[in-house]
Amino acid sequence: MSLGRRSRRRKQESLWIEAAAVPTPAGHPFYERLNKLLESRGFDPFAEETCRRFYAGVGRPGLAPGIYFRLLLIGYFEGIDGERGIAWRAADSFALRTFLGYELHEGTPDHTTISRTRRLIDIETHRMVFTWVLGMLAEEGLLRGQTVAIDGTTLEANAALRSIVRRDTGTAYEEFLKQLAKESGIETPTREQLAKLDRKRSNKGSNDDWLNPHDPDAGITKNEGRPHASGPQGRACGGSGDRRGAGRNVATGHGR
Repeated sequence: MSLGRRSRRRKQESLWIEAAAVPTPAGHPFYERLNKLLESRGFDPFAEETCRRFYAGVGRPGLAPGIYFRLLLIGYFEGIDGERGIAWRAADSFALRTFLGYELHEGTPDHTTISRTRRLIDIETHRMVFTWVLGMLAEEGLLRGQTVAIDGTTLEANAALRSIVRRDTGTAYEEFLKQLAKESGIETPTREQLAKLDRKRSNKGSNDDWLNPHDPDAGITKNEGRPHASGPQGRACGGSGDRRGAGRNVATGHGR
């Protein structure tokens, strides 16, 4: 076999291309098997009925719940955390297009559509749908494991202490410290004086008194004994000896 070379010639693209002439690789065995299970167990009607209350009765149809939750499964299976990454991966893969139910001439959902749908459906419904999927896997004998392992981490969020405000007055954290400094006789406090004053205060990290106006789910937790602005905590559970997740949940970072 001789060495092949990539042609550098510019070719005139055809105006029309037959669908049968477009090279279509074989579908991914995993996603094909998963889709057959979801369709045989009526996943799409279940997801649509469960999420019906979040959609209006009239207007332009939104993203189908069955497609939305398949996109989240793609993110989990492919190790993609961001919605932009999920959208790009779905648009780039023939196998994932088939999994989602899109033809070659149809556009797949962009990240704004995925994000808008995620905000539309509450977390309890997300948990209900994924619990249904886990139950189906268990009934089909695809979920094994006798031991459940749990892991958790505190994620940094848009909740820096400089961005939180008082719940009662709306005063920013730094302005609040400056007011305390003036009350103690320091008219123009330096950053070092404010930090020293802050360290001496008691009960300074209570979520009953402070909130982040830009991220309501963020809260103040204690990191090594000191107040620390943080976001939700992510917890993942998995059956020992099984590669499928037994469950995932997000808990707010509201530590008192």
